[in-house]
Amino acid sequence: MTEILETPKLVTVFGGSGFIGRHVVRALAKRGYLIRVATRRPELSGHVQPLGNVGQIQPVQANIRVPWSIERAVEGAAHVINLVGILHQSGAQKFGAVQAVGARNIAVAAKAAGAKLTHGSAIGADLESDSAYARTKAEGEKAVLETVPEAVIVRPSIVFGPEDQFFNRFADMARYSPVLPLIGGGKTKFQPVFVGDVAEAIARSVDGTVKGGRIYELGGPNVLTFRECMEQMLEIIDRKRLLVPMPWLVAELQAAVLELLPRPLLTRDQVTLLKSDNVVSREAEEGHRTLVGIGIQPKSTAAVLPSYLWRYRAAGQFTHKSEA
Repeated sequence: MTEILETPKLVTVFGGSGFIGRHVVRALAKRGYLIRVATRRPELSGHVQPLGNVGQIQPVQANIRVPWSIERAVEGAAHVINLVGILHQSGAQKFGAVQAVGARNIAVAAKAAGAKLTHGSAIGADLESDSAYARTKAEGEKAVLETVPEAVIVRPSIVFGPEDQFFNRFADMARYSPVLPLIGGGKTKFQPVFVGDVAEAIARSVDGTVKGGRIYELGGPNVLTFRECMEQMLEIIDRKRLLVPMPWLVAELQAAVLELLPRPLLTRDQVTLLKSDNVVSREAEEGHRTLVGIGIQPKSTAAVLPSYLWRYRAAGQFTHKSEA
């Protein structure tokens, strides 16, 4: 009897060329899924194709503000993942359009295609938040669950990894600046989560081992204050820098100027976000809606940061393992 081979499941990943998206695509490729990476600029997404075998990963054009392009991108998909988000607004890329309306558009298209859905949000999402980022993240979650009640929603804390925009940014700043600012005094608490752990959680949702209709909060094994994050980073790159507390009012005034730049280092909305801790809630822990709850032992910053922050060390202070 001739064996009939099952066709691999097709997964459409919106935002698959981004920081978290690339790791999700890699995790899915290792499992043998066919992956369609939906992005506004597919010609700039060729870097995702080497993450899998020849023909396994295909970038396609889609704009989450344009419903017909979303419908085309999810056609034939068994599962849809939405990882699209922005940290600051620019042009037509507004928080509401991307994180609320865009999320609903993707959910509607996924439902119409008969596909399951995993939606990427963020810890701190809150309909009553003073932050437009956090408020529209919550609006997106609400739209998703209203449209696809069995969807899986993941809320990571600050995500770290080789291409992150948190530890890398401050490590780079420490190369040139003798001081580093501690916004609000550096007391805000984070629960940094490794990008590989976030990707594994999302891949498991595609596998069907993560129960739908729930919001999962993803954090690492340790809670660190902003100051402790900076101290750990400086220790790893072996640089001594003065950590200067920056009052909220000063931070807001500085952000009002910086946010006028094409790629702002800080915005007033981000300052507002920093006024609230970014950690896994007690409700999520008690409901086992965490990494540990779905069977993933999270990696710590201490275990991972040295693997990529070494490049920010002063010349001559680092010896690569292969040279030791």
